[in-house]
Amino acid sequence: MNHFIKAERTDEMSYRALLQEARDGNLIKIRNGVYGTIDSLTGGMIDIEKIIPGGIICLYSAWHIYHMTTQIPDAFYVAINRKRGVKVPDMLDIKLVYQSDSILGIGVIQEEIEGIKINIYNRERCVCDAIKYRNKIGIDVMAEILDAYLKFEHRNLSLLSEYAKKLRVFNTLSTYLNVKL
Repeated sequence: MNHFIKAERTDEMSYRALLQEARDGNLIKIRNGVYGTIDSLTGGMIDIEKIIPGGIICLYSAWHIYHMTTQIPDAFYVAINRKRGVKVPDMLDIKLVYQSDSILGIGVIQEEIEGIKINIYNRERCVCDAIKYRNKIGIDVMAEILDAYLKFEHRNLSLLSEYAKKLRVFNTLSTYLNVKL
């Protein structure tokens, strides 16, 4: 069920009622022209596309969705273009991960989770990100993610290598793969 309301789809009278509901605290302004109910923001998955159009679920959020780590994300991690200015509503736990245009689109797929279509990085991109951020997330978390990927039945090591080269983590990935395989 979609709990988001776009102001552009309302007539003037409905728009005034919408603004009053927001003032009363029954609706929350997500961004200009988009309002959400409390239910839309407290469920397991939020509709990132409505809040941050073009945003891509990444890092801890993607690793958690794919069951690649036991780490519970402290927020929704969303990748966006580094030149883009996005204001995230305070009540939402969203951490923006700014990336250059040249790498932002690598490994993006669409998935449906809890009835919501989201853009998310595929498993191969997730592994490359774990390698890239290994010093921030910890070697143990990176190793857990790599182990989970290697146990995945449909892993694609050639695609993983291709992404690793594009993301400039190929040599580091190769070192870890040589130990694991």
